Amino acid sequence: MSDTWHELQHPEKIDSPALLVYRDRARENIRRAIAVVGNPDRLRPHVKTNKSIEACRLMMDAGIGKFKAATISEVEMLVRAGASDILLAYQPVGPKIDRLFALIQKYPEVQFHCLTDHEAAAEALDAKAREVGQVLSVYVDLNAGTNRTGIIPGPAAVELVEKLLLKSGLSVKGFHLYDGHLRNPVFEIRTAECEAGFAPIASMRERLEETHHLSLEVIAGGTTTFPIHAARQNVICAPGTFIYWDEGYATGLPEQEFLYAALVMSRVISLPAENLVCVDLGHKAIASENPIDKRVRFLNGTDLSPISQSEEHLVLQAAPGHSYKIGDLLYGVPYHICPTVALHQEAVVVENGEQVAVWKTLSRDRKITY
Repeated sequence: MSDTWHELQHPEKIDSPALLVYRDRARENIRRAIAVVGNPDRLRPHVKTNKSIEACRLMMDAGIGKFKAATISEVEMLVRAGASDILLAYQPVGPKIDRLFALIQKYPEVQFHCLTDHEAAAEALDAKAREVGQVLSVYVDLNAGTNRTGIIPGPAAVELVEKLLLKSGLSVKGFHLYDGHLRNPVFEIRTAECEAGFAPIASMRERLEETHHLSLEVIAGGTTTFPIHAARQNVICAPGTFIYWDEGYATGLPEQEFLYAALVMSRVISLPAENLVCVDLGHKAIASENPIDKRVRFLNGTDLSPISQSEEHLVLQAAPGHSYKIGDLLYGVPYHICPTVALHQEAVVVENGEQVAVWKTLSRDRKITY
């Protein structure tokens, strides 16, 4: 593949900083994700990465029919994209409950699901469902070690499922787990850790299915573990980053062969001192939660090292005698693409070096309609 695949033919038409999406490469990443799991029906991609109707439709065109979202806004974006099976991978609390049910009532042809991990939260969902005459499909969220959300697999989780089975407004679909804390770059070690974490979940599911004559689906794993979960029977995989990929995962997950399909384009705007180059790629244009040397890697500026960043500026150390000039373009691979996408109102879509479309980052907004 050409080393210049990323270069624009007419960059003067695009202001910077800009998010560039290379559509053919995104399509190839979708194909590769399906190849990992064997069938598009075994994928429920997380749309937190792309946040656009058009990117979701690329996945639909490839045969993917189920999706996962983290916000009500992302759920609504999926509805507008034409998705028919949507999981809100979040436990709705407070006004989110009303917002979710507003969508359920407006779009009866869509299958909606959400997560729950606590009886009190489930009671609020059950009460709302009965109030509006609905039965809400829920997945019990399991804490597989991230200690972020979920209930620890075991007796307490079994008890929660049994209580949910008694609630007329809820229908227990299965379990959801995210084990994104498993990031060992050695795939064999990560696999062993994933297997150890999944064992009590498999045992618990088997016990509940036998006792209550159920068939419980498991939605498991993010990008770091979905190839491992793909080897299990009756498990749906839910990666998200694969569609665009980023430097963080390319470095940390060497066994996964996805392509960079989204870049940030910036320009040199100042040469403030000897061997210093400033570009228009500040905190507001690229995810900045990582240390400064782990925010962006420039494909055409490998000799540049970031030394400071502010809201609209990134200052880079250049080699003595460098040839960078005002207006030069830099193409950067973000270390964390998901929040980077959310910083951009739109993505410029590129094919063969030309801008061919603009995709609105619709669900970066906290609220679209509902």
